[in-house]
Amino acid sequence: MNEFHEIEPEENKSLSNNPEFPEPLVSPVKAAFASLIGIFFLYQLLGAIITLLIFGMDFENADVNAMRLLTAGSQILFILLPALFLSKWIYIDVTPIIRYKIPKAGEVGLFLLGMIILVPLMQSYLFIQNYFIELLAEKSSFIYNIKSIVDELDKFVEETYGNLLTVNNGFEAILVIFVVAVVPAAAEETFFRGFVQKSFEYKFKPLIAALITALFFGIYHFNPYGFIALTCLGLYFGFSAYISKSIFIPVILHFANNFFSILAYLIIEDDEMLKNSAVPVDNILPYFGGFLMLLILFILLVIGIKKYYNKVNLTIEGG
Repeated sequence: MNEFHEIEPEENKSLSNNPEFPEPLVSPVKAAFASLIGIFFLYQLLGAIITLLIFGMDFENADVNAMRLLTAGSQILFILLPALFLSKWIYIDVTPIIRYKIPKAGEVGLFLLGMIILVPLMQSYLFIQNYFIELLAEKSSFIYNIKSIVDELDKFVEETYGNLLTVNNGFEAILVIFVVAVVPAAAEETFFRGFVQKSFEYKFKPLIAALITALFFGIYHFNPYGFIALTCLGLYFGFSAYISKSIFIPVILHFANNFFSILAYLIIEDDEMLKNSAVPVDNILPYFGGFLMLLILFILLVIGIKKYYNKVNLTIEGG
């Protein structure tokens, strides 16, 4: 059975004869943590230094298309290529680590249906979360001060994304889709759901491996208010990668999430779409109702996906 809780930690110590788990040259868990820390500083620190060397401190007057290309180049150079190099160096056989398997259209459709439910579910959660943050900030000066700092960081992130997403012609629209949807989907999923999560699966249960990976995925995005939502999104990507044994499904899901966010922003042309900061909500009850309804639908869909793959695996085992 291909259950999400299938592999116990003690079982993972004897996977040398399993073609899905090639013999590693070093400890997979240590390699995963080292790569998470190393690539984080490589991408954020070295990427920032290169940006400063090229554009200086005057970001407002910098060529926005050059900034976009540099962003895409940094993801390829500092995330995608290291993920492929580490997979080859540590495991030799890259295919089972990256999960290179072409999925069926029906599989992709099932997981995309999950995204249709998960995105508004997380949006409802954000409204509820931010409502209570606002209430706590009104009653506690300590929380208010922390919120003020987080708001400044959030504002910086919003302005950065706003500059990347603003387009003036068709060419820029295509470039934005490439930079914000195509490259991050390929680079981040190859690294997180490919190399990192698979490395953790050598030691931990699949759920724990996916959760640890998702937490780092949330941290990488520097979005304080959206951290939990991003972690949940990453966990769903991890679930899809593990149970389908295909990296292409989380890549497609990641691309779809970013692409439709870009599309909505370009159509509506409203900066409010980028905002995750805590805002007061006059009537929070409808958001609770919507959240619970969507949560139930999402849980039912996940159960359905697991049953689908159990059936597929039984069919394969039965010949």
